[in-house]
Amino acid sequence: MTYPPQGPGSGPGAGTPDWVTAGWDTHQSAPAAPPAPAAPAPAPAPDESPQPSTKRAAGRDRYLDLLRTFALVRVVVYHIYGWAWLTIVFPSMGVMFALAGALMARSLKRPAWGVIKSRVRRLLPPLWLFGAAVVPLMFLAGWDPGNDPNQTGNWGWIKLLNYLLPVGSPVYPLSVGHEGGLLDPEWAMYAAGPLWYLRTYLWLVVASPLLLWAFRRAPWVTMLAPLGLTAVVGTDLVEIPGSTGYAIEGFAVYAGCWALGFAHEEGVLRRLPRYVTISVAAFIMAFGLWWAAGHQTKFGMDLNEIPLAQATWSFGAVAILLVYAPSWQQLPGRFARWDKLVTLFNNRAVTIYLWHNALIVATIPMISELYSLPFMTEGSMRVLTATFQFWMLVLIWPLIALMILSVGWLEDVAARRRPRLWPTTPPRRGSPRRRT
Repeated sequence: MTYPPQGPGSGPGAGTPDWVTAGWDTHQSAPAAPPAPAAPAPAPAPDESPQPSTKRAAGRDRYLDLLRTFALVRVVVYHIYGWAWLTIVFPSMGVMFALAGALMARSLKRPAWGVIKSRVRRLLPPLWLFGAAVVPLMFLAGWDPGNDPNQTGNWGWIKLLNYLLPVGSPVYPLSVGHEGGLLDPEWAMYAAGPLWYLRTYLWLVVASPLLLWAFRRAPWVTMLAPLGLTAVVGTDLVEIPGSTGYAIEGFAVYAGCWALGFAHEEGVLRRLPRYVTISVAAFIMAFGLWWAAGHQTKFGMDLNEIPLAQATWSFGAVAILLVYAPSWQQLPGRFARWDKLVTLFNNRAVTIYLWHNALIVATIPMISELYSLPFMTEGSMRVLTATFQFWMLVLIWPLIALMILSVGWLEDVAARRRPRLWPTTPPRRGSPRRRT
């Protein structure tokens, strides 16, 4: 697959787009960027525990909804342009895991087993539909998971089960070796890229009752311990091979942000003087940038390729975003005009994240058709090549809208809500819904 079809490539550093390697399991690195050594942070008195008066008010927190919308948009833009600096400007995955952790802490006021079942139930039907579409296309491309040079024996067939329950790394062709197939199999690597997020999310959901129990007894230890774990497993100090290593690394990288979500919901951050939290967060972020500067990859300081830098930078940035979090029941001022869009993105976050990479790849042949138009001159072809990614960015949003209309309703079914095609408003009070 040539990207773009003519002219220079894209992505960090020119050449292969960054989504080829960033954000999912490859032979090089684990999907999510990992955390850093625990920085000394002031801890509250050991006998202190969050008081009910410090907890967040019930209801939708529109500030968190707005952050999730920014995160999704940033992920799409990053996977098109591959700008490494975007991973520094806004650590989207750390934000998304922190927001999920906050919602999980709120849900765990109810029996843990029911909450876990509800979260898993909401995740699996969209994944099953994705697998039902993508896996057959891999076979049509001529791929044989039992005879894949990147897999051992029948391991490729076994890993297909991760499209049913994402406890490990889903299998997909990592090399182009089936030129006689109906499709170029290289696209599958891009399309399956976001599945690491579902695996890490699932692991964190299952671990949440234990993590929240530990957090309520030792909040700062629980928040900072994942950074220390990442410093061990994300720097090759201890190498865990295969899918297990990727899963543990992804868990370690974002467990700290997940615990920060606990802190936001439980009111722990608001109990400390703000300058203390900001000072500690700035120190951890500075360490992350220092580590990234000394461990640059071919993509430069792309934090998705530098686990320890990703973990520490994301942790500090998320802490700052949450310590300044207002309590918005409605979007204020200029943000109010984006209320329906923010609501739509939050109601269809799984659909957008799960399908956006496949849709990005789909824009390439669509735009490439313009080269064959009879009125295209050599000059206009050069212009098209220079602006190829811009047109990908323009085209991706209507494709995402079509995907929301066609399959997004499955998120409602999975959540046991009345299905809606374009949910720009909260569910009606009378519609079936379980708050979990």
